[in-house]
Amino acid sequence: MEWFDERTAGLIGGILGAVFGAGFGGIGGGVGGPLAAQGKAKGFVLGIFLTAIVCGVALLITAVVAVFDGQPYHVIMPFALVGFVTTVVMGALYPVVRKQYERAENRRLDAESLRRA
Repeated sequence: MEWFDERTAGLIGGILGAVFGAGFGGIGGGVGGPLAAQGKAKGFVLGIFLTAIVCGVALLITAVVAVFDGQPYHVIMPFALVGFVTTVVMGALYPVVRKQYERAENRRLDAESLRRA
């Protein structure tokens, strides 16, 4: 028995895409870029990225469970697509943002050492 019909699958895919795309992607990129460059709110920004990665992997696991449960394409695809895109994009950007925080910290330490000298 399928988990939900095609119309519900479209609704679920749209909601997941909006939440993960605008929510994690928009907040992570829009807020994370400027804050990382300034070295501020590191826990919050990196937490957004890690939460998105974990949620993306959870969606991929849900898609795999759906495959093994014999669910049709329209049930599997929303979970697989949103999970894959979220995991790949946020997973690829996480080291970039973390490196930006390291650069900001190094700039802060350099400025502090110049003030003491």
